[in-house]
Amino acid sequence: MTLDLTTPRALILASTSSYRKTLMERLQWPFECVAPHVDETPSAGESPLSLAKRLAKAKANAVSRQFPQALVIGSDQVAELNAEPLGKPMSHEVAVQQLRRMSGQEVIFHTAVCVRCEESGFEDVQVAPVQVRFRTLSDAAIETYLLKDQPYDCAGASKSESLGVALLERLDSDDPTALIGLPLIRTLQMLRAAGLDVLTMTPSPRAS
Repeated sequence: MTLDLTTPRALILASTSSYRKTLMERLQWPFECVAPHVDETPSAGESPLSLAKRLAKAKANAVSRQFPQALVIGSDQVAELNAEPLGKPMSHEVAVQQLRRMSGQEVIFHTAVCVRCEESGFEDVQVAPVQVRFRTLSDAAIETYLLKDQPYDCAGASKSESLGVALLERLDSDDPTALIGLPLIRTLQMLRAAGLDVLTMTPSPRAS
């Protein structure tokens, strides 16, 4: 059975990220994942914060147009080091370079989330920043970490929910799941503003 995406209470995550899917499952509310097919190339001179917000909104918009009655969640994360964006390394070599640069430095992870419903006209975009101080990392520690965690699809080449926590000295955030990829506190606030409360409402039945 699949979720009926034509009902007002239908919820869609505009993402194919396994990390965001796992976070959404914490809400215990039925949802579907739909790929947004958005070009994530930064614009010239675009700040990491602006990039994260633009991509979160673009992802939500792309899927919302396909399913106008549903509530759609789009999210994106961009790491910032010295005002420059750090994306997903996608290779061992780039991951090594990123972690060397972040060693002993403070990095801001901008995690943006957009909730949108085409039919109702609701749209909200928020950013949950996480300030992270990385330990001073030796090349041996970097290689060991990358071998064990394989974080090549993560912004900043680290998985805080896994062994990546061993890279950190401290972090500061008011939304603890933001660093993993989806700020659930903000997401739930936005869903309530859009008319969906996972604690007081009943999900629509699944289509047969």
